[in-house]
Amino acid sequence: MSSTFYIPAINIMGEGALKNAAQQIQNLGFKQALIVTDPGMTKLGVTAEIQTLLKEYSVECVVYDGVQPNPTVANVNAGLETLHHHSCDCVISLGGGSSHDCAKGISLVATNGGHISDYEGVDVSKKPQLPLISINTTAGTASEMTRFCIITDQERHIKMAIVDQNVTPVLSVNDPKLMAGMPASLTAATGMDALTHAVEAYVSTAATPITDACAIKAIEIIRDSLYEAVHNGSNMQAREQMAYAQFMAGMAFNNASLGYVHAMAHQLGGFYDLPHGVCNAVLLPHVQRYNAQVAAARLTDVAKALGVDVAGMTEQQGADAAIAAIVKLSQSVNIPAGLKGLGAKEEDFNVLADNAMNDACGFTNPKQPTHAEVVAIFKAAM
Repeated sequence: MSSTFYIPAINIMGEGALKNAAQQIQNLGFKQALIVTDPGMTKLGVTAEIQTLLKEYSVECVVYDGVQPNPTVANVNAGLETLHHHSCDCVISLGGGSSHDCAKGISLVATNGGHISDYEGVDVSKKPQLPLISINTTAGTASEMTRFCIITDQERHIKMAIVDQNVTPVLSVNDPKLMAGMPASLTAATGMDALTHAVEAYVSTAATPITDACAIKAIEIIRDSLYEAVHNGSNMQAREQMAYAQFMAGMAFNNASLGYVHAMAHQLGGFYDLPHGVCNAVLLPHVQRYNAQVAAARLTDVAKALGVDVAGMTEQQGADAAIAAIVKLSQSVNIPAGLKGLGAKEEDFNVLADNAMNDACGFTNPKQPTHAEVVAIFKAAM
């Protein structure tokens, strides 16, 4: 069976990457950019810094900084209006996954027309999006380099999963200096999001030797660097290593896709407006306990990558060890223990399960659960 590997054409990483990126943007011939970001980036002065830098390279920028933590259809529409008003020839996303996803939605509709909800699903669009450059400030979502775009439909209370080769950015930028100011809680949540990407890609039915290599290496780096990045945020080596880890996890899931951790987490985020990384972290061990019925051997590999000595273990013991190691790492970076503390309610689980079973991210889970099994996983995660 053939497979396709998606990744931006240009990816710039490491300290000093930002200035190199400005030169690349100029080389690509862009003149008028829309910067899509959140109010925090503007308040911190980062947006103005990017505008000033790009002006030195003859690129003018206008700003849409209304992105919410779980970007909405309304955010996409507002950004699109600004883009059209200023006749922008490219989009620059600045921030974490929310800004990147919102920018993808804007760029996709800018060239394909219609409404962002028209593109829910897999490879629905017909035309490439307006060129997108993604400048990343967190180490977790990998949205700066993937073909995944998650937008909240507030009317339906769901997160739409748009998986489309046409939303892949043309250029991604990961400069750890932009990540140094992340608070410990965000560092932990985004780091566990990266771990979830790697684990789900590794047990995915669409995994390949390429995605396997990326996923396992990402897990190993997260094992060695996440705790330090959370508890000593000024450690630039740990920050840079996490930037590489989340990027490799992105390479893995961008091509092997994900599973029911994400399919379920999207529903929690859309229904209760909860942080995506935290939802993933809470659900990860519970979904993998379910997956161990068919993916115990793969989970044993995950255990080994997390530092467990699996010699002499059966596959089931290895899977159990992987789940225990995931829980231990999650606890060490102060992730909440369960969904109850996040405000989830059991009476909502039937609706959440309905929506999860329609989420494109679940299609490559190693075992397809029934509705009752999805509800049971939600309950176990309480």
